[in-house]
This record gives sequence, structure tokens and C-alpha cells, in this order.
Amino acid sequence: MDRNFSRALSLVLKHEGGWSDHPADPGGATMKGVTLANFRRFVKPGATKDDLRKITDEQVATVYRRHYWDAVAGAELPGGIDFAVFDFAVNSGPDRAAKFLQQAVGAKVDGKIGPSTLAATKKLMRATVINDLCDKRMTFLKGLKTWPTFGKGWTSRVSAVRADALKMSVEPDAPPPVKIEVPVEVPKPVVPGAVEDQVKSKTSLWGWITGIFGSGGVGLAGFLGADWQTVLAIGGLALGCLIVVLLLRRQIIAAVQDIRGAVEG
Repeated sequence: MDRNFSRALSLVLKHEGGWSDHPADPGGATMKGVTLANFRRFVKPGATKDDLRKITDEQVATVYRRHYWDAVAGAELPGGIDFAVFDFAVNSGPDRAAKFLQQAVGAKVDGKIGPSTLAATKKLMRATVINDLCDKRMTFLKGLKTWPTFGKGWTSRVSAVRADALKMSVEPDAPPPVKIEVPVEVPKPVVPGAVEDQVKSKTSLWGWITGIFGSGGVGLAGFLGADWQTVLAIGGLALGCLIVVLLLRRQIIAAVQDIRGAVEG
């Protein structure tokens, strides 16, 4: 998958290292795995070894994508398999890596990864393809004349590639969608000022009336020095008034409920 290119490249570069000009290396002078020939082909025609030493990260990515990743259809291969084939291509050439993949999946061996090879690859378990490809790669490397010189390093490299490729193979092909929850505040109904004043005035009327006829009536009798018969008479009158107010209170409550219902509706 194409989204794996940057990750696969970073893993490849761990094995390629920096500058190398080993006389036994058939690739000749290399910097971060880029040969002088490929540097001249994809970046700077006529470049020297000194130019290769100064290669930038962007130039490195350009060479690896165009010469290796695209050549083995890395963007279309399943996750994990893409990295295993890519590293094989870097180490031993894109044509050989493609042919060994075709052998592993039972496709026509022509060195070109097309629709038929991709279809055959996707029918198999990724771990099966990765392990078979790495096994075939090791068999090939052990048969090279340079095995005594580079065998230890190649063994370590293929072992690491196998492990990393298997890890990548079990990861989802696409990252799960990110859910972003934004709290939404529901505005509370606003009660108009005029209606609120009516509610307050009507609900407070009951307390005002009871205060007048309760403590006010008894206090008036005490102030006038009335005897107990007078107090009793005033009490009877107050009781009658309270009964009337009680009836009015029900009407007030009904009116308040009507006002609140109109506001909330």
C-alpha cells in the first residue's frame, strides 16, 4: 500500500547505512543504499562520488520510490508483503524480487507485477507469502559467491525484514475513522420579563394576605387592649377571610399554571 512507503523506506535505510565503497560490493559506491549509477539515472546525470555523498533525503526518497517501490507495485501490494518485496528489490534488484514473489504465489514468472500477480497474492494469507518469500530470498543469498563476506549481515537483515513485515501484515489496511464529539448546548427557554413579573406577583400574593390576616389581626387586638371575647370575634372574622383567600389561592395557582404552560409551549 502506498501509505506504507515512508515507513518501509525508513526500515530499509536502517540496513543500508551511510557511505559505502566496498571493493567486493558489485553495486560499487553507495550512499544510503543509492548507487552512483541510480543517482545519475534518477537525480543528477554525470554526478561524481562526492555528489553522491551529499545526497539529500528528498533525493534518496525519489530514487527509492521510482527505482524500487514503483517497480514492484508497492502501492498495490497488501500490507507487509509490500515491505518484504520492496526490501528484497533494494537488496537484490526489482526484477529478481518480482520473480521470487511470483514463485511464492504461483503466478506467471515474468518479473512484472501486474493484475494476475496481484490477484494471486491477495488470495493467500499474508504471513504465508512473507515467510515463503523470505525463505526463498535466503536460499538465493546463500548461493552467492559473496556470501562468506556479507552472509552474516544479510541473515540479520532478512530476519528483521521478516519480523517487521509480519507485524505490518496484521495491521488494518486503512486507519479507523476518528470520531470527534462536540458537545452541543441546548438553550433554555427564555421567559419574557412581563410574564415573569406576573408569575412573581401572583405567587407572592398568598403570603402577603396571610401575613395581614394572621399576625396582623392578632397584633391589632392586642394593641386595642380588647378582652378575650373581642379577640374571639376578630378571630372568627379572620377565619372567614382566610376561607375566602383560600378560594382565591386556587384561582391564582390555576392562572400561574396557564401562564407557565403558555411560556413552555
